[in-house]
Amino acid sequence: MTDLANDIEAGRVQLLFTLGINLLAVAPPSLRIAENIERVAVRIHASLHRDETAAVSTWHVPISHYLEAWGDSRSADGSVVITQPLIAPLYGTKSSLELMAVLAGVIEKSGYELVRDYWRGHLSAGKNFEDYWRAALHEGMVDGTKSVPSTFMSKLDLGSLKPPAKRQDELVIALRPDPSVFDGRFANNGWLQELPKPITKLTWDNAILVSPSLASRLKVRDDDELEVATAAGSVRGSVIVVPGHAEHCLTVHLGYGRTAAGRVGNNLGFNALRLCASPGQTTVQGARVSRTGRRAPLARTQMHFNMENRHLVRSATLEEYQKDPQFVQHVTHEPPPASLYPPHKYEGNAWGMVINLAACIGCNACVVACHAENNIPVVGKEQVLRGREMHWIRIDQYFEGDPDNPAVHNQPVNCMHCENAPCEPVCPVQATVHDSEGLNAMVYNRCLGTRYCANNCPYKVRRFNFLEYQDWKTPTLKLVRNPDVTVRQRGVMEKCTYCVQRISQARIAATNEGREIRDGEVLTACQATCPTDAIVFGNLNDPNSAVAKQKASPLNYGLLTELNTRPRTTYLGSVRNPNPKLLLTPSEKEATKKHGVA
Repeated sequence: MTDLANDIEAGRVQLLFTLGINLLAVAPPSLRIAENIERVAVRIHASLHRDETAAVSTWHVPISHYLEAWGDSRSADGSVVITQPLIAPLYGTKSSLELMAVLAGVIEKSGYELVRDYWRGHLSAGKNFEDYWRAALHEGMVDGTKSVPSTFMSKLDLGSLKPPAKRQDELVIALRPDPSVFDGRFANNGWLQELPKPITKLTWDNAILVSPSLASRLKVRDDDELEVATAAGSVRGSVIVVPGHAEHCLTVHLGYGRTAAGRVGNNLGFNALRLCASPGQTTVQGARVSRTGRRAPLARTQMHFNMENRHLVRSATLEEYQKDPQFVQHVTHEPPPASLYPPHKYEGNAWGMVINLAACIGCNACVVACHAENNIPVVGKEQVLRGREMHWIRIDQYFEGDPDNPAVHNQPVNCMHCENAPCEPVCPVQATVHDSEGLNAMVYNRCLGTRYCANNCPYKVRRFNFLEYQDWKTPTLKLVRNPDVTVRQRGVMEKCTYCVQRISQARIAATNEGREIRDGEVLTACQATCPTDAIVFGNLNDPNSAVAKQKASPLNYGLLTELNTRPRTTYLGSVRNPNPKLLLTPSEKEATKKHGVA
């Protein structure tokens, strides 16, 4: 990229063709490509979006999304996969494969024909091509294309990977892709902009992350604005103090400061590339930091929907667990269930969920999956600042111990589907009720928005449409929504339904086949997308189901069960087996007790 920038500035480039890359957004401003791009006589930009590079191009060629196009690719083991379109191109665009074929002089062939003709030419002798092609489409990969896995990692000399010597007066900037929008290519995706980032729980922005000790030295706190300068340039951004962050380091995320991302992603945050002197830099030495004296509030969700400092996450080391396998039951006193009414017996299915806290890594995959599955609206930065985000599942994060080296705990929280649900008796119109399988259901067309249920919910998992968040006019948004889930309007309370639409689909299929719903046949959206299988869902009345077996574990406990809510969603306490060399001594533990849980 540096060579390209030099050639453009020297006038040696007559035609510039960019395919699927937003050159102006990924090139550091210090390369001056934006200032010199007009020196190129013909500039052709082929991309999904009319972005910053498209704005300065002679021609912008819209290309098809990969889900609209035929093609092929290789998996990690070298196997070739034939990629098939899920829908026809919405806007009559051409795929990148078809566009490259045109540049090579092949005008008339479609993407389908190009892929077929290529693999016809690579077919082993003596095979029928149609059988070969059909098998490749059916199996998902081309037979016989697997290659030897790369041995790159085994050749690394890990001994040479040593951190640079630290100077107490020198700050290092760590440039990292954003956890949600990556390098900015997803900046116009509202789902990802409103997704609370791991650790910081920040939405709709990037920030300057510092350690508690550095924040104390700089005399700054959360939301204070800093100016960070390097030899290449400077940026201004708000501070987030992150427990456990490296002391002499600032972390800033890429992907923000876009000016032509689209209606959602424009003019959010700052462009961290201004701190780079060259492309691909991940660290910048010798940063200079100064306070501006201003405060710029960030839309963070960490302290929204708090549950009044109750003891919620239960964890122990392996040694502590071996001494007391029932440790999760001894954290709080839980009185025996008391009721004037006899318990209801659920015949057939009784749905429940278990979340393994030891497996949860706080990646947010479940939050996005729930958002997409259940037509949850995006509310925007201003509404998030007011605490009005609509996510049906959230990941609460806790830091325990020394702020410079804390333990980090993640806890996904959704509707508990309590058997003694506090939300139900206070609803004046019976909009929230129990069904025959134990689900705490919402009848949207009864709800009149009193919000009594949200006030009475100790878990704070119910959401209210304060404004008309849904866009009912844009035609393409109709294709985004799940047709099996109601789209709610303003003034309606909503919350997790255990993906009742998926339960209904499995019930219909089982009824048609004259059988019971099998264990594992119903996967909630959060469960289906969890990369660590931390979430298990199923029928509690089936003693052989995975969820019933986990409920029987000594590590199983319910959240706030001392309130006698009898939640259907429970947790497995986290058991950790840390390296003894990393554990604190008793005196060190005593010294860190004063820090408590943040």
